[in-house]
Amino acid sequence: MMTARIRGVLTAIVTPFDAAGAVCPQRLRAQVRRQLKYENGVFCNGTNGEFFVLNQAEKRLVTETCVNEVAGKVPMVAHIGEISTATTIRLGKDVAAMGVDAVSVITPYFVPLKQGELIRHYTAIADAVPVPVFLYNIPGRTGNTIEPATAAKLAEHPNIVGIKDSAGSYESLRGYLDAVKGMPDFDVLSGPDHLAHQGFLDGCSACISGLANVCPEGVSLIWKHFRDGNIEKSKAAQDFIGSLRKDLYAVAFPPAAVKKATLLLGEDVGDSRYPFAFSEDDLAAIKQIVVKYGSASIPPEIAG
Repeated sequence: MMTARIRGVLTAIVTPFDAAGAVCPQRLRAQVRRQLKYENGVFCNGTNGEFFVLNQAEKRLVTETCVNEVAGKVPMVAHIGEISTATTIRLGKDVAAMGVDAVSVITPYFVPLKQGELIRHYTAIADAVPVPVFLYNIPGRTGNTIEPATAAKLAEHPNIVGIKDSAGSYESLRGYLDAVKGMPDFDVLSGPDHLAHQGFLDGCSACISGLANVCPEGVSLIWKHFRDGNIEKSKAAQDFIGSLRKDLYAVAFPPAAVKKATLLLGEDVGDSRYPFAFSEDDLAAIKQIVVKYGSASIPPEIAG
């Protein structure tokens, strides 16, 4: 059970596959250790973890592997969202028993839902799953938006402790921060990498970063400088990561771009499981990007 608020950076960690396309726990452990080096927390089975092409047994394996490697050193959150309420609860109970600090729950996808239906869905999950629950808003991928007023209503539930917003805009993030103002036990977590610094300034407790797979040190510095009161250096680190985001996503969209960049850094994570093709020009461009923005290229003015 989570005993402290989640703060700082959590990496939306990629799920490594072996040559046969199976989940590889040994490679996943290595990726967790990369993040621990920079004190980044772990968020598994999210979008960058390709949850949408993992079965429930694989999601359990990913979670168990991450929990064991994290070993309580940093925050550990597992995403459990499925289309049905019952399936989400079943997975949530299983991963809760593994020792996660909290779970995150994407809105159901494919089927359009009203706000009242989302409230019933999340309430049932929070009633049944014995660890704290974060709502997860990513309407561009699910087709369903958790409205700020809905988040505020759900914040009244004692086991719903926050929301991860990956809508992509500052307006969306600001809407949640405004809606839950005066609710000190409910946290807003920023999802888009370009909003991490601004989110911290405005009151977000943490950011969930896909690009921390590519440059874990750079993303960690956004938080560490902010935490230490060096706002200028935090903004400089954000600008560095913002440039990485702009350049990488101009070549291909996440999560495929993030995983390929991680692979081209020399990390043994395998290819994405879903059908996505990179041209030779794409690969050449990503190789240049990882050289430019890898941890070895952190500018001295933002180094810790």
